[in-house]
Order: sequence, then structure tokens, then C-alpha cells
Amino acid sequence: MKKIALVTGATSGIGKACASMLARNGYNLIITGRRENRLNELAQKLKNNNVEVKTLVFDVRHKEEVERAIESLPRQWSNPDVLINNAGLAAGADPIQEGDWNDWEQMIDTNVKGLLAVSKAVIPGMISRKQGHIINVSSIAGSEVYANGNVYCASKHAVHAITKGMRIDLLPHNIKVSSISPGMVETEFSLIRYHGDKEKADKVYEGLTPLYAEDVADAVEFMITRPGHVNVNDMLLMPTAQASAVYNHREG
Repeated sequence: MKKIALVTGATSGIGKACASMLARNGYNLIITGRRENRLNELAQKLKNNNVEVKTLVFDVRHKEEVERAIESLPRQWSNPDVLINNAGLAAGADPIQEGDWNDWEQMIDTNVKGLLAVSKAVIPGMISRKQGHIINVSSIAGSEVYANGNVYCASKHAVHAITKGMRIDLLPHNIKVSSISPGMVETEFSLIRYHGDKEKADKVYEGLTPLYAEDVADAVEFMITRPGHVNVNDMLLMPTAQASAVYNHREG
């Protein structure tokens, strides 16, 4: 019987790349996101790997939506072996005194409360089977704070703390808990952060080669293919041109 993986935020970027990687590794997939058309398009592509795919359309910010969606799964799909908590975003890049409250709520509700809602719905099944692997997608921002990153950095610091707490609490149940912390990744991340301003978003990656979503998925593949007695607690993945959250080298 094929293993099952659940990937949140699978409609683009790291989530989409992870779903494709898992399909190549023979996992049946539950992919979630807010954009139904994109989920359906991805599902059709993933099925070319001879795997089964379920789509769940919900916003991780709404606990009731999460619970209804997970509870709607057929019994044979209700206990994923792997959970990748990928859904997350940055909104705005203002100093704290000029920050937008709506941006702050969106980041906290998605990056922190959304991760908790999905995890709480999935963990009981893993406990009952005494196996499972949870991978939380964090960021270099979870280790370092930078100018105008304030609440986004705080939300990813929270992901680090939650991951460590999960690992301790789930230790008696033989459940692996990992986090992956990428540096600069060229996805829709900056476009969303700058509220659709493509010119600003493009400048983030000018003059250097960032990570790509597939690079992060490759690292996640390493995590999930370790032997049962090996857990990768946290992986910090950076572009060669980036030394820290604030130091990078640009050509020209």
C-alpha cells in the first residue's frame, strides 16, 4: 500500500514542488490550497506518476474549514503518513510603527495558527499508528530578524518554537518532526509580500541566483527518505550568494 502525504499551500512555489517530488516518490497525495483551479490542474499532472490525488480547498486561517476538510476525507485517506505544513506568507515590509494590522493578522493566522490547525487535525492519526513525519516549512527569518521583517520574523520564530515543542511532545509516539528553513527562494513570495507590485518583487532577486522551489523540495526529499531511526531536526538551506538574512552578494 502506498504511503499518503498531505501538503498545504500546494498551489504554487515550495508546496507545489514538494507535491511533485512526493508523487515521483510514489506517495498518494492530499493537496490543499485556496485556489481550486490550480489544485485541480496540479492534481491532473501528479496523477501522471501513477498515484492517487485528493484535493481539499480551504484557508488554513479558518480552523472550522480545516476540520471540515480533514473530516471529509474517506477513511482510507484520513491518516497521512507525512504532513508538510507549507502554507505561509509574508505580507508587507514596513517598519513596525508603520505596519498594517491586517497584514499582521494574515501572517499570524496563516503561518502560526494555520500550521497548528492542520497539525491538530492530523496528529491523532499518527499517534494511533505510532508513526508519521511532520515537516514544517520555516525560514531563515525564524533564526534571524531583519529590518522591516518584524511580524513575519516573529511568525517564523514561532514555527521554530512550535516545531521543537512538537518534537518533544511527540517523542514517545515515534513521530518524526522536522523543519526546513530556506533563505531567499524565488516563488510568488515577494509578489505577495509587496501586494502584487511586480517591480518591487523582481528587484529582490536581481543580480544573484536565489534558491528555487525545486531546491527546497530536493532537501525535503532527503528528510523523508532517511531510515526510521534518523530524523533531520532542522535544515537551513541558503543560496550560495546569500550568507545570512541580510548579507548577500549581487553581481553588477
